Amino acid sequence: MVMNFSTLLRRSGLPALLMSVSILAGLSGCGSSGGLSIDSLENTDTTVLYQIGPGDSLEIFVWRNPEISRTLPVRPDGMISMPLVEDVVAVGKTPSQLARDLEKVLSEYIKSPQVNVIVVGFVGTFADQIRVVGKAAQPMALPFRSNMTLLDVLIEVGGLAEGAAGNRAKIIRRTGGQTREIRVRLSDLLNNAKMSENIRMMPGDVLLIPESRL
Repeated sequence: MVMNFSTLLRRSGLPALLMSVSILAGLSGCGSSGGLSIDSLENTDTTVLYQIGPGDSLEIFVWRNPEISRTLPVRPDGMISMPLVEDVVAVGKTPSQLARDLEKVLSEYIKSPQVNVIVVGFVGTFADQIRVVGKAAQPMALPFRSNMTLLDVLIEVGGLAEGAAGNRAKIIRRTGGQTREIRVRLSDLLNNAKMSENIRMMPGDVLLIPESRL
C-alpha cells in the first residue's frame, strides 16, 4: 500500500511522523528500484563532522570540577567565556577540538583537566546551513547534521506548500569550488515513497522548490 506522506506531514502528530520515516527507511532497502540514488551513493561514506556556530548552546563538562562546568551559548562573535577562560574561539571547531583547546587553557590552573563539550542546541556555521527556499510549508535555514537526508529536511520544513511543483525542485550544491544542480522529485518522494530521491544532503546545500505553473 502506498502512503501519502504529504498528508502525514500536514495532519499527523510526531508519533505518526516517526512511524512514516521508519517505513520509508525500510522501503529504501527493498530491491534495486528502492535503493539510494547515484548522488546519495556518492555521499554514503562521507563523514562530515559538525562545526560549532554562533548561537549554538554548549554543555561544557570539566571532570571533577563542577564549579567550572557550564551550559552556555556561543556569542555572535564566535567566542565563549567561562570561569578561568575569558575568551576562546568556538565557531568553526568541532566539539572535540574545542574541548582540547579548553584543556590547554585550563591546564594553567588545573592539573590534567579533562573537558567534554556537547552541543545541546544546534544552529551551525552560516556556510554549513541547509537553506530551503520557495514553496516549502516553512522556508528556513537548518543546521546541517551528519547523515542528513532530503526527507529529513522536508520534515523540518513541514513538507510542501500548496501550489508547489515538488517534482521540479533542485538542490544547488557547491563542491570543490564548482556549483552544480541536482534535480529532485519531491512529490514522488513524499507521495509515492520513491526513495531513490532521498539523497544525502551536504553542508551549504540550497533546496529550491518552485511554484507550479497554472
